Amino acid sequence: MHGFKQVVVKSPKVKYCEDYIDAIYDYHSNQVDVDKDVLVVKPVVTCLNIRTGRKVPRVGVMLVGWGGNNGSTFTAALLANQSDTTWKTKLGELHPNWFGSITQASTIRIGCDKDGKDVHCPMSQLLPMLKPEDIVVDGWDISSFNLAEAAERARVLDWNLQQKLQPTMKKLRPRPSIFDPRFVAANQTDRADNVISGNKWHQMETVRKDIREMKAHNQLDEVIVLWTANTERFCSVERGLNDTADNLLASIKSDAVEISPSTLFAVASILEGATFINGSPQNTFVPGCVELAETHGVFIGGDDFKTGQTKLKSVIVDFLVSAGIKPLSIVSYNHLGNNDGRNLSAPDQFKSKEISKSNVVDDMVESNHILFKNGEKPDHCVVIKYIPSTGDSKRAMDEYSSELMLGGTNTIFIENICEDSLLAAPIMLDLIILAELCKRIQIRPNDGCSAFYSMHPVLSILSYLLKAPLVPSGTPVVNALFKQRSCIENVLRACLSLPPEHYMFLENKVHSDVLR
Repeated sequence: MHGFKQVVVKSPKVKYCEDYIDAIYDYHSNQVDVDKDVLVVKPVVTCLNIRTGRKVPRVGVMLVGWGGNNGSTFTAALLANQSDTTWKTKLGELHPNWFGSITQASTIRIGCDKDGKDVHCPMSQLLPMLKPEDIVVDGWDISSFNLAEAAERARVLDWNLQQKLQPTMKKLRPRPSIFDPRFVAANQTDRADNVISGNKWHQMETVRKDIREMKAHNQLDEVIVLWTANTERFCSVERGLNDTADNLLASIKSDAVEISPSTLFAVASILEGATFINGSPQNTFVPGCVELAETHGVFIGGDDFKTGQTKLKSVIVDFLVSAGIKPLSIVSYNHLGNNDGRNLSAPDQFKSKEISKSNVVDDMVESNHILFKNGEKPDHCVVIKYIPSTGDSKRAMDEYSSELMLGGTNTIFIENICEDSLLAAPIMLDLIILAELCKRIQIRPNDGCSAFYSMHPVLSILSYLLKAPLVPSGTPVVNALFKQRSCIENVLRACLSLPPEHYMFLENKVHSDVLR
């Protein structure tokens, strides 16, 4: 079952046209009411018409922090995969790939063949998706290093691979970026030799001009802006400052101190109609910024790339709670030696990261009132230390202490050594590809007369890839990893009128005559 290039659904509920795929989909949900001590459940079925555009636009991505470890690694990965660059190491000749990307290196079960064997297809083949080799990259950085120099400074890639890519990466130089020392650690100042001058409104307008230039020069249909720069401290959220879209724009015009560089980039992107994704933990999306995105119908997503330790934590705690085991404490220790770790050595920047890492278990804890009563939570401690010799190879150690029946205890200790930027780069790719796909999905009630609606500007579908998922107001936050993955998978299925994967396999559990 290998080598196929697309999935075609034969169903009266699916129509393939030249420009789109039209699917009729029955969305099942449950409405629950509490009547004294009885939960009354009413199943609800809503018939929807989901339309997915088939033409993939020409897309460019602009990275904020292009010359950092993540930005230079992502760019090298794009170039290596585009040209199928091979390089030699002590293990032999290596070929580029996108291991770590769910769109490029994972599969989805779509059913069984006539012999009853499972059939899986690459996620990238389920719907028309942006191909990595077609992405055009550009960006900003406070450092003037070209991308070859940036990759050498990062010390992430094998030297032989760097040499192979050096002629191309030397030609790539970041645009000047916004630098405000009030929002990052003081130790970042020595890198800041490539900055946009002027007040905040001028800085924001310069970013808007850069987006327009990049789009026009490369003849792009759309641009996605992704923040992969330093973690900022949290900015204040105040009435009259950034609580509404109008107040936020007025505050930028008045050069208000508490408007962060990341919020300036987000506002510039929204005003240019460019999707903005925040890959760091700070509160970029202040209420006024979210309102601006909703008003303009521009996608935003965040916060903070979910790569190693936090992803594992969301799996372990989900396992414990769903098994009826009560986590009492979660103690996480990290040490890393890249520039991210250097910046996080400052207390205010660490606080931003601590918040994004600490909230990752909340929904799992709140789902089980048998284990956790009256708002009770596990003790959760996060420590990050900057150890330069570690480089980009992050060390993460976690201890999970839990209560078993009759006063018993259980302790799980995990050490996770991971190359941070090699985990982040494929996640950046997935964020770009899925965000672009969402722009081509429209939904309406299947009544034949209602207008189509785009997906909500706050892209909660990206939660699998982000530590502190940004969700629309009033929407529950889901952190459990497999629920987040199922969300992505089942939205893609719905676009083809395929039911969610339930893994019941009743055909293997009941008499064969039942499911004829």
